[in-house]
Amino acid sequence: MPDNPNILLFISDQQRTDTMACYGNDWIQSPHQDALADRSFVFDNTYVTQAVCTPSRASLYTGLHPHTHGCMINRMKLRDEIPTIAEMLPASYRKAHFGKWHLGNDTVRQHGFDEWISTEDNHRVNYSSPDLPYTDYYHWMKEKGYEPGGKLPNGDQIFSARQRYECPPECQMAAFVADHSERFIRETVDNPWLLVFSTFEPHPPMTGPYDDMYDPAEIPVGPGFLKHPEGHSYFDRARAEHYPRVTVDGEELKDEEGWRKLRAQYFGLVKIIDDAVGRMVEVLEETGQFESTIFAFTSDHGEMAGDHCMLEKRAFYEESARVPFILSVPWMTKEQRRVKGNFGHVDMVPTLVELAGHQVPPSVEGRGRAREIEAGDMGDGAAVMEWNGVGDRNLGNPTINTLATLPWRSIVTVDRWKLNLCAGDQCELFDLNTDPYELTNLYNEPEHADRIRVMAAEVRLWQHETGDTAPLPNN
Repeated sequence: MPDNPNILLFISDQQRTDTMACYGNDWIQSPHQDALADRSFVFDNTYVTQAVCTPSRASLYTGLHPHTHGCMINRMKLRDEIPTIAEMLPASYRKAHFGKWHLGNDTVRQHGFDEWISTEDNHRVNYSSPDLPYTDYYHWMKEKGYEPGGKLPNGDQIFSARQRYECPPECQMAAFVADHSERFIRETVDNPWLLVFSTFEPHPPMTGPYDDMYDPAEIPVGPGFLKHPEGHSYFDRARAEHYPRVTVDGEELKDEEGWRKLRAQYFGLVKIIDDAVGRMVEVLEETGQFESTIFAFTSDHGEMAGDHCMLEKRAFYEESARVPFILSVPWMTKEQRRVKGNFGHVDMVPTLVELAGHQVPPSVEGRGRAREIEAGDMGDGAAVMEWNGVGDRNLGNPTINTLATLPWRSIVTVDRWKLNLCAGDQCELFDLNTDPYELTNLYNEPEHADRIRVMAAEVRLWQHETGDTAPLPNN
């Protein structure tokens, strides 16, 4: 093991596990992600802490659960006193954050990072300050001759996500972040470093430079595609009833054709991520740093993409809450090794710090999992997830918006059962062994009462240990 190895944490946005060959997709064109997976640890079951941007990203940076770090919904700032991974590593490291932040004051260098490249202007009015400067990406696009076509409520002109996606591949956010990341890696060759590569793709709108990459009529779908979630939570049922009545990203969703087109275009956006991964591997190899770098690839949450008649995230379904996690540690493996069991994003920071040979602060709730990774098995631990409301948008109608405010807690056990609990909605129990697409809710079946009591007790124990006070139903 090298002394003070580099750490590259690559975070895509809204990327499902089935966008990669290593998770069973035999038709997607993702050569760079595939090549990285072929010499990395590939985690079978990685779960977010909360399936929405701000809470999930805050956990990825801090090793804390959402109810602890305080960013329990979108549009919340990460408090100054909450340390990130940049503040946990020795001062000898050069630390850079390039790209999407989504934790407040996006254009301001903060939380222990030495270098900062900003990319998102749409939060200026929402929960930052319109007095802050425009992002580095904004000025870069202006230098390329583009003019902003989006407008914020206060009248500020920005480059909207849709406008960015209408640009060629070399102007996408991931390409911009890759440019700066390549520079940083080349300039910091003689110094240990931390680089967070955080980008927007393949987050909606579901349209981009690779819209024609896959034929909508031929794109494979599973049994959950456009399957209404009968007997599931009222929240998800209301969302499933809403989407077919609206137009999303220019596509009417009243029939399968529109849904398939959106889904195909979503998978096309993954190529932007794949190209960026390839560039990172290439520059690490060119500079002789690949062998001394921990390269972690994951996403902040997934995307429903038509499964259960739903779009976006904000659900405990596998498509939304389970994400890819590829971990290259060259001195531990040079071939693909599967890691069984559950890995929670709350363990990301302590695991990276531990793998780099440094002490994990006792305030971190997650655990370093280096020993389990070496063994290829996470053990019998369960993954626990939260839902604490929306806070950043109208989800379509008053019913959905009301249901979205109810707190949920979810647990996935190592034997592949999932229990979703809410005191004010229909709870859910899924057997992921026989029902991997989560079509049949078993919560109200009497024969599963004992299992539900045991799993609910484990959630309550987790609440006690972490100081979580969300109400749960009486089981």
